[in-house]
Amino acid sequence: MNTKYFDLINQTFYFPQEEFTLNKDNLQFHNIDLMKLVEQYGTPLKFTYLPQISNNIRKAKSWFRNAMEKNKYDGKYYYCYCTKSSHFEYVMNEAFKNNIHIETSAAFDVDIVERLFAAGKINKNTYVICNGFKRAQYIENIARLINNGHNRTIPIIDNYEELDLLQEQIPGKFKIGIRIAAEEEPKFEFYTSRLGIGYKNILPFYRKQIQENKKVELKMLHFFINTGIRDTSYYWNELVKCLRVYISLKKECPTLDSLNIGGGFPIKNSLAFEYDYQYMVDEIINQIKIACEDAEVDVPNIFTEFGSFTVGESGGAIYQVLYQKQQNDREKWNMIDSSFITTLPDTWAINKRFIMLAVNRWNDSYERVLLGGLTCDSDDYYNSEQNMNAIYLPKYNKEKPLYIGFFNTGAYQETIGGYGGLHHCLIPQPKHILIDRDENGIIATEVFSEQQQAEDVLSILGYAKKENK
Repeated sequence: MNTKYFDLINQTFYFPQEEFTLNKDNLQFHNIDLMKLVEQYGTPLKFTYLPQISNNIRKAKSWFRNAMEKNKYDGKYYYCYCTKSSHFEYVMNEAFKNNIHIETSAAFDVDIVERLFAAGKINKNTYVICNGFKRAQYIENIARLINNGHNRTIPIIDNYEELDLLQEQIPGKFKIGIRIAAEEEPKFEFYTSRLGIGYKNILPFYRKQIQENKKVELKMLHFFINTGIRDTSYYWNELVKCLRVYISLKKECPTLDSLNIGGGFPIKNSLAFEYDYQYMVDEIINQIKIACEDAEVDVPNIFTEFGSFTVGESGGAIYQVLYQKQQNDREKWNMIDSSFITTLPDTWAINKRFIMLAVNRWNDSYERVLLGGLTCDSDDYYNSEQNMNAIYLPKYNKEKPLYIGFFNTGAYQETIGGYGGLHHCLIPQPKHILIDRDENGIIATEVFSEQQQAEDVLSILGYAKKENK
């Protein structure tokens, strides 16, 4: 009988896959022996595989290059990294090896941009697309960037007051974009995005505040769908409406030359994940070209702001199953040595799925379980109720420790979970390591941060360490 954990995975999914292979009894991720990481660093453990950041950037660039060549598209393509997905320096250092651009969301992002300039990671040819609702500090920082001579800074106007606020602090002429307030899917609790300006209001806004304004040059229309770039009637319908606005604006505004289609490329969240990236890019480019040719306007340059797609598939977390609790006839709880609420907050906050696999013991028989975290909160769990599919893992055996991995967790989890700060029930932040690979394929690891200690937490809470008398 096929009762091993390996049999379960092999008959359920195509396995092995590009990033997941097996070495005897143990899982490998991009040919990295995860059990060796566990033996070296212990658990709970977070890791970042840096080369995957560059891999995904290069893939996206090739998809757009192929699509533009195929469709004889005259515009240029600019890949921007959406910093809010992960602000860490190690992410920026890897991403900006690939001649890309940057998108900001808040005031402190601009301080990061200035640090990147000072370090030579970006330069005056790098576009800085400033998105989001802009409070006073954000406006001041954007103005400072422009006033210091960075002419490729483009603040994206989110509401009617922002343009006036920017003009008060920028004495010279500057470029801007306008964000469309897209209409959300019918299942949403609201109809129109809180961000941007409504489709019908953009042209009147341009005529009233921009058309005769000698200080401002409109360069970009920004279009973002909250549910991402998906092959659905909803997405294509919203893209068509966006193109109508772009064409109407372009006919009155010769300086408009760029369309920002935002972020939203999905990342792999299951071994059964399927998404034809090249087809989607081909069709987007084709739709834009057809619409512009029919209207007899020049096609725009295309900007994207991929965040999760850039960094998500580089991250992972490994936990040990500490104990199994048989709560009733049907429910077995495997308790991990950390917390989902603190280390993978999207699993309970928005019911997000990640790839979850056993790291070792693939040749052992399996059982159905629920996964519980260490906090005393009833929401600290990961199971079939939240994530549709039942969880099967090698059978718990006190004498044979079991380790499990969650993969493609590199976007948002640290910032949402509160990196370096206090966590729910004072569960310590796990050790975090960086994994790189040199030109010869040799793996190198280094500790980015150690696991939080009691002294770290007490210091944040304001407890002074008592001196020995």
